Amino acid sequence: MKEIYTIAKNSFMELLRQPVFLILTAAASAFIVFLAVTPYFGLGDDVKLVKTSTMAVLLVAGLFTAVISATSSLADELKGGTALAVLSKPVSRLSFLLGKLLGVCGGLAVMVYINAIAILLASRMGYDAYGGTDKVGMTIFYLAMMLAFAIAAFINYFLERNFVSNAVGALLVMLTLAFILISFFDEHWMVQKFAEGTDWNMIPAIVCLLFMLWLIAALAIACSTRLDAVATLSVCIILLMVGLVSDHFFGRLADAGSWIGSILYAVIPNWQNFWLADAIEGEKGIPWLYIGHAFTYMACFMAAVIAIGFCMFDNRELS
Repeated sequence: MKEIYTIAKNSFMELLRQPVFLILTAAASAFIVFLAVTPYFGLGDDVKLVKTSTMAVLLVAGLFTAVISATSSLADELKGGTALAVLSKPVSRLSFLLGKLLGVCGGLAVMVYINAIAILLASRMGYDAYGGTDKVGMTIFYLAMMLAFAIAAFINYFLERNFVSNAVGALLVMLTLAFILISFFDEHWMVQKFAEGTDWNMIPAIVCLLFMLWLIAALAIACSTRLDAVATLSVCIILLMVGLVSDHFFGRLADAGSWIGSILYAVIPNWQNFWLADAIEGEKGIPWLYIGHAFTYMACFMAAVIAIGFCMFDNRELS
């Protein structure tokens, strides 16, 4: 367990130092808030369009982050010889693989948290034809982002510490403080009840989306044992697209008694179990019992994927 913890910690810190991680995280959160202040003329469904659009932005950014993180964490180390140096010590290949996965999952959790703040703000800032742009909330949010980068630049210049990792940490803190401050005021800068207008039903949906990204990360880790970044991204995108229509195609075949459909329906992840954007507007919200079932589904699939990845990694020659 100590070996897994050490590898996971190093992988997590290395991921936070990747410039692409900071770019994807910051750009996604900034674009999410921008979506909330854009007029849609959606015939009464403007706020719903904002919520589903922000979830889609998080999914796309998380997909690229998971694949790039897995590639930089595993595939690049296999090519560069770093993995050979680690595995020459008393570290098993399974421990190495699990440590890399946990490190990537930790980085994705940080990314999702930062973007979740933006999504919650977007759910409160979205407006229909009778509303208006929340200029106060938008200004505070973007000023907090700029201040986070300024703090990271200050630390980098005067203390000579890594800019990217400090920028990620500063974003996490400053956007949290910005969310707390914005939640006490409405768009007219009048004091209101804390977080009034914020759709807290978004949190279970975001948690399920995090599970989805963790499973994609497991697939990317497994593919990275044999493939490069482009091939890994291609495989993950294909599995994502096929899994999104699994109910329509393979589910119908399975219900009709087709054994091929039953097998495909079982072995291909059904991403619709994690995509709950359509359930956000429900009166009862998303029950946490369902979140538990989604976690179990994700854990079982991750175990199977990592087992396959270990089989591909166990007999690979390292040089």
